[in-house]
Amino acid sequence: MRLGLQVPAFTYPNGQAELGDTFAQIARRAERAGFYSMWVMDHFFQLSLIGPPELEMLEGWSALAFAAGVTNRIKLGTMVTGVTYRHPGLLVKTATTLDVLSHGRAYFGIGAAWNEQEHKGLGVTFPPTAERFERLEETLQIAHQMWEGNEQPFNGKHYTLERPLNSPQSVQRPHPPILIGGIGERKTLRMVAQYADACNIFVGLGKDEIQRKLDVLRDHCQSIGRPYEEIEKTTLGHVAITRDGRDGTLSPSAAIDHFAELAGIGIDQAIFSLSNVTDLEPFDVLATEVIPEVEKMSVAGRS
Repeated sequence: MRLGLQVPAFTYPNGQAELGDTFAQIARRAERAGFYSMWVMDHFFQLSLIGPPELEMLEGWSALAFAAGVTNRIKLGTMVTGVTYRHPGLLVKTATTLDVLSHGRAYFGIGAAWNEQEHKGLGVTFPPTAERFERLEETLQIAHQMWEGNEQPFNGKHYTLERPLNSPQSVQRPHPPILIGGIGERKTLRMVAQYADACNIFVGLGKDEIQRKLDVLRDHCQSIGRPYEEIEKTTLGHVAITRDGRDGTLSPSAAIDHFAELAGIGIDQAIFSLSNVTDLEPFDVLATEVIPEVEKMSVAGRS
């Protein structure tokens, strides 16, 4: 099993003047600790669950490019890019650029978008739900076509590309792994089965509901003849961890038990944010006591 770190907030104790230094330190610590991946949200305003919209929020793909420059091995992705934020041809170029410059470390995280406030705030069109899912499917088709090197015109309902040229091509072949965020059973999980390499499910749904969503994904895979095992199953959650489990945090043993439960229902990678992410302690605990044990775990359904 693997662990990934999500960084959803950029309001740090030392303020904006040291924001870049702090973010770089987090990226380096995550890599040294043994995290498999690092993720940032692709939002432009901070989310209400974390704080007011005025809090610092970095643009996701630029932040990942910066993180790539201060690390060497850790995978990098958005959790997840809203399909409405960028034209799909430019988005594929952006993801490819990150993959090339990081020597093949990019994930392509994408979803149907939902945050109407930031769309309106920055003047981005916010189509109805059905249209956003249509745009998501066309974007996935365009991504596959561009990464295949197929320069034939793409003529969709919402997008027209006369020559979808993508040069240089991605380092990862056939393409950077595509992760679709969301748990909609009729559309989102069907698109995961058809187009993606990974899914992402909120860990807060609970063990039984996560398992049910995976069963739905398995059914979609069977209906199109795709091996369910090809798809990486990931979760997204939040963890507070300390060496002694003080103040309601997880101790190393409790954290290991938590990740073992996820592995037991078939989760390949548990992605989570850290409440004490600017402290050294959680990274030391994860590096020495948690990640080595998690890496030994067998994921249910995997050989």
